[in-house]
Amino acid sequence: MNRKYYSHRTGKNPEASHLDLPRFVQLFKTLYLDFLKNDYFYAKYGAVPDKLGADIESQMFLAIRKCDLFPVEEKCNNYSEDDLFDVIEFLYDCVSKHTHGYNKYLDEYEDDYDTSAGKQEFRDRINHLLCDYREGYELSENGEILELPEQGLEDLVLAELHPYDAKNVEQRVESAILKFRRSRLSLDGKYDAIRDLFAVLEFLRDHIKEVGLNQAESDLFNIANNYSIRHHKDGQKQDYDKAIWYNWMFYYSLATIHACVRLIKKDESQSP
Repeated sequence: MNRKYYSHRTGKNPEASHLDLPRFVQLFKTLYLDFLKNDYFYAKYGAVPDKLGADIESQMFLAIRKCDLFPVEEKCNNYSEDDLFDVIEFLYDCVSKHTHGYNKYLDEYEDDYDTSAGKQEFRDRINHLLCDYREGYELSENGEILELPEQGLEDLVLAELHPYDAKNVEQRVESAILKFRRSRLSLDGKYDAIRDLFAVLEFLRDHIKEVGLNQAESDLFNIANNYSIRHHKDGQKQDYDKAIWYNWMFYYSLATIHACVRLIKKDESQSP
């Protein structure tokens, strides 16, 4: 059940909006033990409640390169945020849904494991928690924990660009979005993502003028030049709140690329 109840929907329950790390760990532990009890980690490591072997601990260390993360239910209370996110991604790689399939040749039921179903169920349940943790996160289908887009801008981030130039536009924009969402608290990562979007805008610059977005083009490149996005030189603004400005620059430039590509395609379709 994922719906939000009255005080959460109306913003009257401040405790409901954002989970802190200790509360999130408690909820994660309950979720993990439920999956463990139902043999969701058995297919890969034989890790059932009464048989917690050393294999999964060694594999966890080899994957994450950290000690003292296992057993999860005992160690998780001391996890840092990075530890917790590492373990969630690791468990996603291990999970399979335990099922019982009928073998008509042997005329009996056998244990079976459905990796896709297990991953989907784990992802659905952990994302129900991650979306309310601090600024909001999600576990992607690829098993990466990413920042959620800002509220109200989800459609912009998730929307597919109209096909235009796969190598120079679509792939670069997709890469920039992923880089931005991976950055968490890293302003350097967000800065790189914005630079990547401005590289796309540079590629589209002549077309931006042709389809009537002259003012947007002028405003964007003035910002990029004056706020040390495209170039680094004396006289540029340096003393500004990058956490706020980088978010604004990212979403504004992304929206401009979407509008520009749509207008270019429309202009091309109307050309004789």
